[in-house]
Amino acid sequence: MAMWIPRQIETRLLERARTRPVLVLTGARQTGKTALCRHLFPEHHYVTLDLPSEAAAAEHDPASFLARHPLPLLIDEVQYAPSLFRHLKTVVDADRQACGQLVLTGSQPFALMQNVGDSLAGRAAVLSLEGLGLAEIQAAAPGAQLPEILLRGGFPELWSQPAINAGDFLRSYVSTYLERDLRSLQQVGNLLQFERFLRACALRSGQLLNRAELARDVGIASSTAGQWLSLLERSGLVFLLEPWFGNAGKRLSRSPKLYWSDTGLLCWLMGIDNQADLLRSPLIGALWETLVVGNLRRALLIGGGAGRLHFWRDRNKEIDLLLERGGRFWLGDAKWSELPGSSDARRLHQVAAELPSGCVEARTLVCRTPNRFPLGNGAEAMPLIELARSWAPQGPQTQS
Repeated sequence: MAMWIPRQIETRLLERARTRPVLVLTGARQTGKTALCRHLFPEHHYVTLDLPSEAAAAEHDPASFLARHPLPLLIDEVQYAPSLFRHLKTVVDADRQACGQLVLTGSQPFALMQNVGDSLAGRAAVLSLEGLGLAEIQAAAPGAQLPEILLRGGFPELWSQPAINAGDFLRSYVSTYLERDLRSLQQVGNLLQFERFLRACALRSGQLLNRAELARDVGIASSTAGQWLSLLERSGLVFLLEPWFGNAGKRLSRSPKLYWSDTGLLCWLMGIDNQADLLRSPLIGALWETLVVGNLRRALLIGGGAGRLHFWRDRNKEIDLLLERGGRFWLGDAKWSELPGSSDARRLHQVAAELPSGCVEARTLVCRTPNRFPLGNGAEAMPLIELARSWAPQGPQTQS
């Protein structure tokens, strides 16, 4: 039997269900949306529109469908029945004071949110579920070390069932994603070319996004690269981190950086499938940066999204993380090192000198150290798990 892994977002989901008629949970496939909702709302009737028969009934005869599935109701993969949303609005409006009676999930956020916005505006609370964060993984597998975490990534099934071969799981994930989700969106004609596009994007995780260069390397039109990248974003597989350019007088980068949401999938696409290859890879720094940025972004989302996360890059220097809250700044840089020295914080000091005097709250080197320690001149080295907590102090704690 699979082990249940508590999720840090549970508190926010339950709070929203107590105050809104409809709860909508989006996120990439296999991030645990269905399992989480069934765990939190065991009294709700459950139906999945992954079943073609149920999807057809919901789409073509929604009144009968809802008669067969009364409230409280959990509908999985609801985006497969767009016509259902108008009828859900009628059901909700029949008793607007009843909260949490309708829970919807979907793994194609763009299609789902378009329907939610059209029919359930003002009635639905919308949250997004990421894969497991570092704290959740270490709680589920206390002995897991960072190389294993990078390789297996954050899909809950890989940690609730440790016997599963990660390579087989990820290979099937990519195959399913290519064959099912993308064809249903009808935006990809050449699947082999698209898989090359995925691998090219993987090799650029943690780098400035250059769509023209990406398109040229894959052999596709720049417009096609833009469409496919947008598709990956909407599916929750990648995200773009925007640069900070509050100082109009500086020649700062305007291009975003590309990151993959899951390091296990990223490693697989890079062709890294064991710890020996991982530790020898010249890409280890980019993988670590991807894990760091993804976990801090996730911590901010779970904590309510306060603050804006960016990176800094100008002609001479770059740091991976800049968090701005109310005119105050927290600076961070990711380094795959267990014992960095004071010279490793040089770029943090240089960027701090460019910002308004007295407004920089912290300068942190995010590394593999087990304990935080000072690096001099106000900078310190800190483990990722501790920094994620300190950057999102208002976030809820994991509950069982």
